[in-house]
Amino acid sequence: MNKKQKKNLLRIIVAAVLLVVLAYAPLTGGPRFVAYLLPYLIVGYDILLKAGKGIKNRKAFDECLLMAIATLGAMALAIYEDGDYTEAIAVMLFYQVGEWFQSYAVGRSRRDISALMDIRPDYANLEGEDGQLERVDPDEVEIGAIIVVKPGEKIPLDGVVVEGVSSLNTVALTGESLPRDIKAGDEVLSGCININGLLKIKTTKEFDESTASKILEMVEDASSRKSKSENFIAKFARVYTPIVVYAAIALALLPPLVRLLFMGLTPEWGTWVYRALVFLVISCPCALVVSIPLSFFAGIGGASRQGVLVKGSNYLETLAEVDTVVFDKTGTLTKGVFEVSAIHTDKLDADQLLHLAAHVERYSTHPIAESLRAAFGHEADGCSVEQVEEIPGQGIRAMVNGRQVHVGNEKLMETIGASWHECSHGLPGTTIHVALDGEYAGHIIIADVLKEHAKEAITALKKNGIRQTVMLTGDAMKVADKVAADLQLDTVYSQLLPQDKVAKVEELLAAQKTGKLAFVGDGINDAPVLSRADVGIAMGAMGSDAAIEAADIVLMDDDPLKISIAQRVARKTLRIVKQNIYFSIGIKVLVMIGGALGFANMWAAIFADVGVMVLAVLNAVRAMFVSR
Repeated sequence: MNKKQKKNLLRIIVAAVLLVVLAYAPLTGGPRFVAYLLPYLIVGYDILLKAGKGIKNRKAFDECLLMAIATLGAMALAIYEDGDYTEAIAVMLFYQVGEWFQSYAVGRSRRDISALMDIRPDYANLEGEDGQLERVDPDEVEIGAIIVVKPGEKIPLDGVVVEGVSSLNTVALTGESLPRDIKAGDEVLSGCININGLLKIKTTKEFDESTASKILEMVEDASSRKSKSENFIAKFARVYTPIVVYAAIALALLPPLVRLLFMGLTPEWGTWVYRALVFLVISCPCALVVSIPLSFFAGIGGASRQGVLVKGSNYLETLAEVDTVVFDKTGTLTKGVFEVSAIHTDKLDADQLLHLAAHVERYSTHPIAESLRAAFGHEADGCSVEQVEEIPGQGIRAMVNGRQVHVGNEKLMETIGASWHECSHGLPGTTIHVALDGEYAGHIIIADVLKEHAKEAITALKKNGIRQTVMLTGDAMKVADKVAADLQLDTVYSQLLPQDKVAKVEELLAAQKTGKLAFVGDGINDAPVLSRADVGIAMGAMGSDAAIEAADIVLMDDDPLKISIAQRVARKTLRIVKQNIYFSIGIKVLVMIGGALGFANMWAAIFADVGVMVLAVLNAVRAMFVSR
C-alpha cells in the first residue's frame, strides 16, 4: 500500500470505531449531532470537497455529488427528526471502503505493470562540489548535473559518461541479453543496470523526459486508450447521473405536493425526502464507473504478470476477438540466430569437419563463423592456424596444422576445382562447404532454429479457438515450408518483400468476416504491418521507437507462447466486464424501484451502491490472475 491508501484505510478504521463507540454513548440533541459529525467529516471530507469543486467548475454531476447530497440530506433529516445519524455516516463509510478497494486493486495492477520492466530508478547519487555523494530523488536532479552510478545500481537519468568504464545490463529496457560495454563519451539510457565499473554521468534530460520515465508513463497510462465498453459507460454516466438527480428531486417534491394539493392529505415531506435520498444512493453509478475501467486495468496488470505489455484496454478488447494470427518468421517463430543443424561428410568424420571449419573461421566476425565456433566449442585446443585469407563473396582459406582448408560457398569450391555437391537430405538452411587440400570433404548446414515454445504456441492458439494461423517471410520457399510444417501452421507465404507483407495482410483483412486479425513481428522491420493489423504484437525490442509506436502489445521475453496467454487474459477480462454490467444494472433497477415505492431503506441503498461496487471490484480483480 502507498501512503495515500494507508491514510484512507486509517480514516475508515477511525470512523468505524467512532461509529461503534457512539452507538453506546448516552448523548442527545446538539452534543449528539456534534459527536456524530466527527466520524462523518473524518471519512467524508474529501467527497464533500470534490462535490464542491465539481459545482464550482460546472462539472457537478458525478458520484461525489450524489454521495454529498444523499448523506447531507440524511444528516439534515436526522437533525429535523432527532433521529439516527448512523445511516448517513454508514453510506459515506462504505462508499470509502469501495473506493479503497478500487484504489488498492489499481495500485496492485500498476505495480505488476511497472515490475514488468523493473526500470524505475529509486534514487540518484548526486555529486556535490565537495565530491561528497548525496542520495536524492531522480526528480530533483537537474540537466547538466553529475551523478555517480555504482556497480549494481540502475542508471536513473539519461546522460553521457564523463568518467569510468563498465558494462550495462540493458535487458529490461531493450530485450538485449548481451551486456553493452560503455566508456567516457558514450550516451547511456535510464533504466539500464551498471554491472561492474563506477560511472560518472552528466545528465542530459530531466527525469520526466528520460527514457525510463517515458516508457513507464506509456505503460501506466495504458488505460487512456479506452475500450468500447469504457467509452459507453463514460457516456452513459454523463447522461444518467443528471437524470437521476432530477428524478430524485421530483420524487422528493411531486408526491407530497400531489397529496397536499389534489388529495388534501398531509404531505409527509420527511418520508418522501428520505425516499429521494435512498433513491440517490441506490442510483449512484459507482459500480459501473469504477469496476469497468478497473476490470480492463486489472486485465492489463494480469497480462503484465505474464510478461506481456498491453498499451491500452482497447487493444485488450480487440485481442479477445482475434481469430486469425499472422506471424513473421525470423525472430518471431525462430530464434533469428544461426546454429549448426547438420554435418554431412565425404571423407572425414563430423567432428573433424567441424573442427577444421571452426578454426578457419577463427578470426571472422560473421554470424555464420560465430555459429561454427559455438558448435565446436574447443577453439583453444592448440591447433596451428596460419595464412588466413578471406576471399570476398566466396569464403575463407587457411593453413590448419600445415594443411590447406577452404570453407565457403559453392563458388569457392568451383574456384579451387573441388567436386562439391548439394545436400542430399534436402535440409533447409545455408550450406557451408569444406575442402581439405583441394579435395571436397563435406558440408555443414547452418540454419535458423525454432524457438523453444514455438510449436506449443501454435497448439495453444488453436486450443483458444484461433481459426487460422499464417506465416509471412522473405525466406526461400524450402525454408519457409519446413518451418510451417514443423509448427503445423495453416498457411505460409514465402519470398516476400516488406511491401508484399503489407499487401498480404490487406488481403487477409479483406477476407475477415467476423473476428479480428493480429500480426506478430519483431516490431522494427515489420512496423508497417504491425500498424495495419487490427492488433500488432511485437516480440520484445522495447529499445526501438518503431516497436513502441507500431505495436499495440509487446511480449517482453520474445516468447510466442505468451500470445495465447494474453488472449486468455483478454477474454476473461471481457467476461468479467459483462458480468459486472449485468449484475450492477440488475441489482440497481430492482432496489431503485423498491426505494421509490418505500420498500427499500438506506441500508438496502448502501448494499445496492457500495455493496455492489465492492463485489464488482472484487470480481474485476480476478482479471489479474490467469493460469499459464
